[in-house]
Amino acid sequence: MTDSKRSGKITRPDGESLAYMLETPASLAGPTGLVWLGGFKSDMTGTKACALADWAAANGRHLLRFDYFAHGQSSGDFTQATVGRWLDDALAAFDELTTGPQILVGSSMGGWIALLLALRRPERVKALTLIAPAPDFTEELMWKNFSDEVRNVLLAEGVYRRPSEYDDEPYEITMKLIEEGRRHLLLGQEIPLTLPVRILQGMADPDVPWGHAMRLVEALASSDVTIRLSKTGDHRLSTPDDIARLTQTIETLLAAID
Repeated sequence: MTDSKRSGKITRPDGESLAYMLETPASLAGPTGLVWLGGFKSDMTGTKACALADWAAANGRHLLRFDYFAHGQSSGDFTQATVGRWLDDALAAFDELTTGPQILVGSSMGGWIALLLALRRPERVKALTLIAPAPDFTEELMWKNFSDEVRNVLLAEGVYRRPSEYDDEPYEITMKLIEEGRRHLLLGQEIPLTLPVRILQGMADPDVPWGHAMRLVEALASSDVTIRLSKTGDHRLSTPDDIARLTQTIETLLAAID
């Protein structure tokens, strides 16, 4: 047998489709697989996702990566997107395309999705690796930080076109996204997860301040939580050294879980 990379699409109940890629090594090093959960407006072909795919193939691990609704190769109108929709996408991909124990690897918004997914599938999610995790970002990092002018635009027009240094086109932030996100907030109470959680965070991150990650550490019920801070690390955390820290973290978790 040879290693294979399977790609395809999942058709959702409303007719939209989710694109995915699945690494399926011929020789498995252990039963635990990996699921990549990307960030806001990112896709499954980003630097970290591809580096993790290469690592998984070389180390005999299944890896699922996919694009949320209105991201990457998946269909959908971004102005109709919500956190709940992206969570449903993650649940569909997780349930249809993975089996057995899994480690969720969530980047930025994907950290929020990973936490929500773990709460819904505790019997199969064995650990979390979170990169600049952004739980509650629609409220804590968007709405609360918006000026009165931006809030008024959102309330009057329903959408604010926010310039982004990561994209030539502005991000369309909708009031629908903000309001629906309030149904999934985690940081205001204890998060009842007791699994191992590993957090990688840059202290020079302009998008998700490292103090936000510390709030998550404090909120998690688990006693097995560590955070690794990089003083010069930015939001992407995609340099070769950052990738090495990520794969080392996953290797250590796998050794303990399998």
